[in-house]
Order: sequence, then structure tokens, then C-alpha cells
Amino acid sequence: MSTALELRGITKRFGAVPALTDVDLTVRLGEVHCVLGENGAGKSTLCHLVYGAAQPDAGSLRLFGEEYAPRRPVDALRHGVAMVHQHFSLVPTLSVGENLLLGEGPRVRLRRREVAERVARIEADYGLAVDLDARTSDLTVGERQSVEIVKALLRDPRLVILDEPTAVLGPHDLEALLTTCRRIADAGRSVVLVTHKLGEIEAVGDTATVLRGGRLAGTGRIGELGRERLVSMMIGRSVDELGSLAVATLDVLEDAAGPAEAPEAPGIPPVVVIEDLRVPGHGGAQELAGVDLALAPGEIVGVAGVEGNGQSELVAALSGAIRAYGRFTVDGTELLSRGPRDRTAAGVGVIPEDRHREGCIPSMTVADNLFLGSLGRFRRRGLLDRAAVRRAAAAVMDEHGVVAAGPDAALGTLSGGNQQKVVVARELAIDPLRLLVAAHPTRGLDVGAVDAVLSRIRQAAAGGAAVLLVSSELPELLLLCDRILVAYRGRLLGPVVPGSPTARAEIGELMVGAAA
Repeated sequence: MSTALELRGITKRFGAVPALTDVDLTVRLGEVHCVLGENGAGKSTLCHLVYGAAQPDAGSLRLFGEEYAPRRPVDALRHGVAMVHQHFSLVPTLSVGENLLLGEGPRVRLRRREVAERVARIEADYGLAVDLDARTSDLTVGERQSVEIVKALLRDPRLVILDEPTAVLGPHDLEALLTTCRRIADAGRSVVLVTHKLGEIEAVGDTATVLRGGRLAGTGRIGELGRERLVSMMIGRSVDELGSLAVATLDVLEDAAGPAEAPEAPGIPPVVVIEDLRVPGHGGAQELAGVDLALAPGEIVGVAGVEGNGQSELVAALSGAIRAYGRFTVDGTELLSRGPRDRTAAGVGVIPEDRHREGCIPSMTVADNLFLGSLGRFRRRGLLDRAAVRRAAAAVMDEHGVVAAGPDAALGTLSGGNQQKVVVARELAIDPLRLLVAAHPTRGLDVGAVDAVLSRIRQAAAGGAAVLLVSSELPELLLLCDRILVAYRGRLLGPVVPGSPTARAEIGELMVGAAA
């Protein structure tokens, strides 16, 4: 195969922090080239260099046999390079169709029908369906990701860069995306796929390049490297040294064995009671249609389901982000009529599915994001003790493995996975933590960080907190949860016992409504 993209000796620094050092990469025509690495290893930086969003300090790029030095993304687009970013680039106030038309020039009305025809072809070829008339702000995270991918494919690119595209997708959408990657490559184009999941790599990838600490840790054909060697190159440790949770969640397509037996009923009063929880939708429909749920102290209840079936609204209702009706109590205290501050004071921690919109303020420092809502503990005689804030933040960063220039670094300068670690660390620090609502808490994390986060969630439950875990990662749910419910059309169906030999089949049937 001839070469599509070639990088030689690429070095990039941000101030005094090296992001990439002397990195080589070769992507061939007709292949899916997977880029792996821990959070902060330089994967997104590499993608941004190829897409023209940043420029290297040293090294050279060649694209389809010619010298290539994009100064901005429009240069990359003109050369047939499209990118799906890790963080969404859509304008939330516009419709899906209007977002797809952005950048198409002044003759927008004349191109609207053409765009609709292209979108229909993409749906037919790749199974990626989008509603052109839907307002982007109303879409779920998974639906917005689908729009991003369709937007990239509209330009019929020769090289497609996908930066962590599967982190927000459910099983069905995930399989569709992997099929899309394979079809793009089989058509003679090339795909650069950044991902943490080895199952995805083995299912669709041809070649893998591994980065560790901004340097090249290794590269080769995936079939020859094998899983254990890939893990070792990625984290500098063997599979045997990883925790059991991380090992089991390396592959979202792989079967996972839950507990050997069904958990015994706790036999103690619930700490959380949810009754007839309703969230009105558009046109008289209900996003949540009367959800009833009780959680005992120390119990982990999972919520599976295809995106758009009420999981997002359930998390938002419990966090106080949207108005809901019914009853929601923690330790007997009614919280549904109270704001987020009161819910936090009552011991409710929330890890939202979209950290940028709901979980953090990227322009603020890591330290400020870690202690949002609790800065009062650092006040001395009415003044904020910044030194104490920095010391406390440095300790939390060390405990949770947050890679950053320091506590005063803007959160937006961190990799996506490290931003997620900050959000997780803040919510787990609530004292006392009575209810943890975790929506996709391991999204965007590398295998080592996955083990750390899941272990801490398990520790929170062991300490007496009730946990509601919303996730599209079935192995994660099967290993961690005492029981699993499935969101379907605004209701919670089930429960499914994780240890049952038919658990995966039961969940699958409930997800498509076959057993509703």
C-alpha cells in the first residue's frame, strides 16, 4: 500500500511542557491506523497537528506523497483531511442541518437539498442517521457525536481523523461506527482512529501506533503485536499488573462475567427513594414517564440503554439541572424542589455525561474546578488562602493521577481524560457522600485510569453511599453493579441480575423493547 500520511521527528511544546517529542507516524492508504496512549500521552496534539489546529516546533509532514504544512483547519479540509474532535464543535443554538451547512459559503439555500441528499447517502452507506431539523442543544451526547461524524463525511475526505469518537456511543452506534471506519478504508481512503478500547482496535484496526509520555512507544501490525504487548507499550505495565476491573473493561464488545450469584437484598431502609419521577418533553411527550427506584446504602444500581431513552434526563433531574415532577428523597429529605447547592449539601454527588457543559469550567484553573462550591473551607479571615488551595489541589491531583502543569493550569489545557479525572475527584470528595450519580464516569479514560475510577466508585459504595451508574459499557455494569435496569422510552425496565448467564441477552432485549 502507498503512503497517505507520513510524520517524521515531530516535536511540539506548550510553553515548557513537551506534548510530543521526536514522533514518527506512517499511515497507509486503505488502512485503519489506531493511535493509543494514556491520557496526556499526546494523541490529541498529534491529531491537531495533522488537522492544522496547531503547528509542530520541529519535524515534517507529508500527505499523499507531497509536503504538507497546514496552518489552519481550512488548509487540511482543502487537502482532503477531515477530523471528528474529542470535544464537540457544533453550535448548540443551530439546527443539525444548519451546523452541517456551516462553512459551505454564501449559497446556503441552493446547497440545502444537496446536503440532505448527501446525508441520506451516508445513512444508507454507514447507518449513521441524523435529524436535520432537530435543534443541536436538544440532542443527546451520542446523537451529537453522530452529527460530528456525518459532518466530517459530508466532504468526502481522503483521510479521516477520529479523536476518541466511540467514548459516547452505545453498543449499536459503536458497531455502526466501526463498520463505517472499515468501509472508508476499504474504499481506498485512510482512517486515523484514536481510542482506548483494545476490542475496537482488534475489531477494525490494521496498524497501531502507541504513544507514552509524548514519545513513540512502538508501532506495528495489530495482529502481530497482540493485546498484552499493546497494553504494556501503552501504560508501561503488563496486563497482570492491572486491576481486575480495568482488565475486564478493556473491550466493550467482549462478554464479561458478573458476580457468581445474585446479591442478597440489603434488608435495610433505602437511602434514596425516587417515586413517579417525570420530565415533560416536547409535544406532550414525556422524557421520563414515571420512574420508581429505591437504592440502599452501599448498593450499586446500573442503568443501561441506547442513547435517547431517558438516561440523560434522569441524571439531569437528580442533579437539579432540569425541572422534574414526582418525589426524590435522600435520607428522608425531599430534594426535587431544591437547587443543586442544597443537593450537594445533602450528600448528592453527580458526574455528568458532558463534562464541558455541566461538570467543569475550562477557563478556570484545575484547583478552582476541584473545589467549586467548597472554596469557603479555604477562607482565612474573610480572604481566600490561595496557597492552601494549591496545596490541597496538588494532593488530589497526585492521588487521582491528574497530569497537568500544576494546580494553576487552566482546566481547558488538560487532555479530555485528565479533565474527567478532575470532575470525578471533586464529586467523590463530597463528605458525607450519600448518593453518587455517575453518568459514563470512565468516558475518555485510559485503562489504568479506568481501574482507578471504578475502584473508587466501589469504595464509595463500601463506605455506605448509594451509587446510580449510567453507562453504555456493559462489562463495566456487569462487573460493578448489584442489579441493572434498562432505560427504554422514558422508563426503567428490569431488573437484570448481573450474575445470570443470560444477563447480556436480557439487557439486549430490553434495550430494543423486545421484552418491554
